[in-house]
Parts: sequence; C-alpha cells; structure tokens
Amino acid sequence: MTAIRVAAPATTANLGPGYDCLGMALDIWNTVEVEPLPDGEAPSVSVSGEGAGELENGPENLVYRSMEFLYRELGRPMPPLRVRCDNEIPLARGLGSSAAAIAGGLAAANALANMNEDGGGFVARDLLEMAATIEGHPDNVAAAVMGGLQLVVTEAQDTRENTLYTVPVSVPAAIHAVLFIPETRIATADARAVLPQQLSVADAVHNMARVALLVAGMATNHPEYLSVATQDKLHQPYRQPLFPAMKLLMKAALDAGALGAFLSGSGSTVLALTQGREMTVAYEMAEAARQASVEGTVKVTQPTALGAHLVS
Repeated sequence: MTAIRVAAPATTANLGPGYDCLGMALDIWNTVEVEPLPDGEAPSVSVSGEGAGELENGPENLVYRSMEFLYRELGRPMPPLRVRCDNEIPLARGLGSSAAAIAGGLAAANALANMNEDGGGFVARDLLEMAATIEGHPDNVAAAVMGGLQLVVTEAQDTRENTLYTVPVSVPAAIHAVLFIPETRIATADARAVLPQQLSVADAVHNMARVALLVAGMATNHPEYLSVATQDKLHQPYRQPLFPAMKLLMKAALDAGALGAFLSGSGSTVLALTQGREMTVAYEMAEAARQASVEGTVKVTQPTALGAHLVS
C-alpha cells in the first residue's frame, strides 16, 4: 500500500464569549503522512516542525493514539505503521495543536480503513464524536474535524454518552485573522484551573448576549458587530494574570482598526479579526508586545472552510 497524507487545521476557540461552544478553523496546517509497514515490523512516529524533540516519537504520540482509538471503534487491529508528523501549529498557544493531532490521526486512520476492500470507515460526524471523547471538550475539535466556524453544544444523557449538536456558521468574505503568538506557553489545564465556579447573573447575561450577537453578526454579514460581540466576562478576565499583556495587545489591535480581538482558546495567542488593515494591525500588536517586553511572532492568516482531510 502507498502512503497517505492528511492535513488538519489550527483552530481558535471561544472567539471571546463563546467559551467551550465556538471554534473556527484557521489556514495553518499540520500534516500527517502514514505508510503501512509489512506485518511484524515495529511501528514508528517521527515529528518535524513545531514540537520536534518534545512530542512523543512512539505509540504515546497523540496522533498515533487517535488512530488506535478509531481502529478500536472499528473492532479491528491497527496494522503496523510509519507515521510522520510535520507540524506548523505551535504548542500550548491556544491554536488547537492537540485538536489538530486528534483530527489528523482520526482522518488518517479512517482513510486507511476505507482503503480496505471491506470498507467500514466512518463519516465526519462519527469522527467528531470520537475527537470530542479524546479531547474532553468539543470546541476546537469541531472546527478541526468539520472546518469553518462551528457552534457546538454538548447535552449530557442518562447513559454514559453525550450528544453533540453542531451548526456551521458562515463567516463574512475577506475576514482575516492577525495572530500575535507569544513565546510564553499556557497549558490548558492551568488556564481552566483559574476560572471561577460561579458567575453573576449580569456577567452570564453579558456573555449570552454577545455569543448570540457574534453568531448573528457572522451569519448575516455584519462584521461591524464584532467589536462588541467578541467581548467576554467569563474567562478572559480570570486568565489575564497568566498573560498580563493580553489587554494591551487586544487594545492595540482594536485601535489599529481590527473588527474584534480576543484570547485564542486558553492562550497565550491573541487573535484579531480584520477586514482590511491587516499589516497595520499586525504592526501595532507587535509594537505593543515590544513595549511590554513580550517576545513572540505575528502571523496573518484567514479562516478556512476545510477541516481535517485527505491530501494524497
């Protein structure tokens, strides 16, 4: 059998107020190349690009473990494989590196399964449910699997399984994303640990209204609503001590003409949505970071409608 190649996108979650229920795919990609080996050969995993020298090079690698998960769901043993991961998505920066690993692994395993004569692969909805089970929360993986901007809601059932409801939300044409990606990393577990267990009614209403405005503004092509719609009182104020420059970077982006700005996922990346003036926004974010003595890089990209998919 010939090798297959799969690409999985970076993602930004929350988009400000949509904590754990909004995710959007970005045009930054990890690729996974999988080559079946003869029976009896030992599997191997190699990593290049982001995470090289840090991520596991064996069966503990998240891409490999996600592939194993799918084969267990099929009820079949996974064949010995050589897996090569080439990563463009930075680790622990709020850009969905783990979601991309999971989505890429599941898509690669599914493609292999479908190449067998007996078929038996899964549809995207199945992959999303598996990905959410592996990841533990659905926002990043919904966008990584399905692409685009996804609204996802989890409903707990009486059984051990949860039901996921996903709705794609259209994104206005020419929307871009300007990212300031700090050298500082923030672990998702640490970012969740600082959140309060209770929220005031006023803050809850603040976020509910802005999630609704964000979805409506995107879907009806009113990007001018995004400066208000991306505001948040649920998680960003509590995460600011983990990355004190967050507010300065967001203000710099908005002052430079960004439509909206927010902490990408659990951080540390700050993302500004734009419709023009991308270079100005990028420059002002970089300058604000310089003045705050924060090391990092600026990247201009855009949303993508593609989720994890077979390249070749």
